[in-house]
Amino acid sequence: MDPLFPTLAAPHARNSAAGEALRFGERALSHDELATVARALAGRLGGADRVAVWATPSLETAVGVVAALLAGVPAVPLNPKSGSGELAHIVADSAPSLILAEPGAELPSALADLPRIDVTTDVGAALTDPGAPETPEAPEAPEAPEAPALIVYTSGTTGPPKGAVLPRRAIATTLDALADAWRWTADDVLVHGLPLFHVHGLILGVLGPLRRGGSVRHLGRFSTEGVARELGSGATMLFGVPTMYHRIAEALPDEPELAKALAGARLLVSGSAALPVHDHERIAAATGRRVIERYGMTETLMNTSVRADGDPRAGTVGVPLPGVDLRLVDEAGEPVPADDPEAVGEIQVRGPNLFTEYLNRPDATAEAFAPGGWFRTGDMALRDPDGYVRIVGRKATDLIKSGGYKIGAGEIENALLEHAGVREAAVTGEPDPDLGERIVAWIVPTDPHSPPPAEELASHVADRLAPHKRPRAVRYLDALPRNDMGKIMKRALPGRG
Repeated sequence: MDPLFPTLAAPHARNSAAGEALRFGERALSHDELATVARALAGRLGGADRVAVWATPSLETAVGVVAALLAGVPAVPLNPKSGSGELAHIVADSAPSLILAEPGAELPSALADLPRIDVTTDVGAALTDPGAPETPEAPEAPEAPEAPALIVYTSGTTGPPKGAVLPRRAIATTLDALADAWRWTADDVLVHGLPLFHVHGLILGVLGPLRRGGSVRHLGRFSTEGVARELGSGATMLFGVPTMYHRIAEALPDEPELAKALAGARLLVSGSAALPVHDHERIAAATGRRVIERYGMTETLMNTSVRADGDPRAGTVGVPLPGVDLRLVDEAGEPVPADDPEAVGEIQVRGPNLFTEYLNRPDATAEAFAPGGWFRTGDMALRDPDGYVRIVGRKATDLIKSGGYKIGAGEIENALLEHAGVREAAVTGEPDPDLGERIVAWIVPTDPHSPPPAEELASHVADRLAPHKRPRAVRYLDALPRNDMGKIMKRALPGRG
């Protein structure tokens, strides 16, 4: 029995009523079928040091990753939208022995030299494949908790992407901690439309249901109609990023079936970036259900979450998960006062959920950790007296030092989004000879032909927060630059590259 997937070998531990493990559109695999095709593929991976996986939103991607994990071979998920330069860097850095892809997928030239295995999801074809073993038994997966399971590359915003080596214990630990926090069981059916080359969609969204023995229905491409259909036909959980929940909030007034489906869900979870409080409130008002947030990173997997039986407090990412130590530190690395809810500090974490290293980068690995094994996240936060964490932004781009104050961009963005004339908002700092930095608001107006005046927005923020947190400059855009996970790319704003 594989320690990551006990349910693939234990029918009593899975949802026998549904039987279904994975569904992508009209195509599906039961737990037994998944075990068969994944074991057959795993038997062909013996001797590989690492395998790359062309991570399209497909059954084949899920089967390929599960097979690699069953075989004890580290998998490197590749983003199909990556440019040739980035792909060439990842391939050179991770040196995979081969690549797994869905049949017919056209691979870019950067991958042309890698031997390729087409992943089959057909049980009969898997068993009759000339390269498959005689019986669908995978090699024994390593029991060693520190054995590498996945190498997931970071976004590379400050240089070439780095490969975070995620051991088997980190995946098991984080999924079990979430099961505790969310009361996640084999009876749950998860819906999402997230990409499968990253932690959120792949580890939480595919490996999470498989570890529990439940199932996942992947939308392929996110749509509010798809969410309504799946939640309305037996699914219990929804994972999304803020962009998806914003579209849900916008659609709710005109889609009563969507509101009904969301109201019937057991759990609505948002991650990968902060969900604006305004969208929290709109969804709650229309459905009676609160979206909960969690906080994690590629290097740490999940650190905190609002619990299913806890207070679904908008604007927070909850409390540390079981086994996770979390502290806030100042610029000198000293813990900020625990009794000061206005004290902003950098989040540092330690625990069994952490990665082991950046592949081939001992310098970057050493730099990422503070003494005592604390990982420097680079995220800035406040902490409520009861332990709830409120993230205010990234240390490099979202902590603004203005007039002697340390100000988090996130709370200003939330205040701006409460204004009826603001559709999207981002806040940055820029040099100011008097203040040190002045606060700049980047606004996508609700009505492009009649944007709210800068003075009105400044007063709006001052009234809700404090005068020193008001924007000193307002710039209007047609759209904010975002990545595949819906995060605003502030370095891509005009003049900030």
